[in-house]
Amino acid sequence: MAGMENNTEGRRDGVWAQPYSLASGQTQFHQLGHIRLWVTLLDQEWQIRSETLELDTDPASWTESIGHTLPSASVPLQRFIRENQSATVTFLPALANLPTVIRPFQPLTIPAGGRCTIYVGTLVWMKVCVGDKQVVLTEIPLASPSMTWVGRNTMEGELCYASPSFARLVLEAVPKRPWRAVTPVTLINRREEPLLLERFSLPTPLLSLHQNERGQLWTPGVTVEVETDMNSASLHVEQSLFAAAGACRHVADAREKMARGRLVRAFDRMFG
Repeated sequence: MAGMENNTEGRRDGVWAQPYSLASGQTQFHQLGHIRLWVTLLDQEWQIRSETLELDTDPASWTESIGHTLPSASVPLQRFIRENQSATVTFLPALANLPTVIRPFQPLTIPAGGRCTIYVGTLVWMKVCVGDKQVVLTEIPLASPSMTWVGRNTMEGELCYASPSFARLVLEAVPKRPWRAVTPVTLINRREEPLLLERFSLPTPLLSLHQNERGQLWTPGVTVEVETDMNSASLHVEQSLFAAAGACRHVADAREKMARGRLVRAFDRMFG
């Protein structure tokens, strides 16, 4: 990889969970989602520079290259002490550390006793990790996340991220991006009356990430059952992936383990 300059000819597709080796003085440049990222290795430190782009369209690719080119001094710089003289950097995806509010493309009614599966695309953060132990230096959202409030009122509830994409009934309608993850959500209405789904709080911190042969990120499926009213919903994270994901490799653990108290709070605000 040495000697590659930061130009079009030297660019390759970026890969999650793959160690890259740098020589002192080299910079790896990434363009992914709505960010541009520069990771530089020096004798005594790592330097990370990133900027968020204001884009009218949704980028579909991830490119990286290694060379000696740095951005202008106006791009913010973070510096980290280099330990153990490690020269490898690995990029791991991570879902949001807060629940993410999802909206169907249009409000959706599930008849009494009915069920449906919706496919959700959510934003991924990039963890910049160094060394064999993959020590995390920093993590960067790959688009600017927006916040929303889910709760009965302004006093009872919790802060969540708002997904910039809609939930879809057809998998092919979900845009596939290397910086988004697809989650299949199965909703089961066991009530004797219809269930109107206008928005849904997905517990993103509880979901692991997996990558298929096409470079797409998937999480395990989530099943939600509503027995009586919306606040009584039960949520289950499946152990396996949907068959539609294809052959996958595990690339990142969930941020949080399944905890009973955490899920009770999630149920209480699941449908906002």
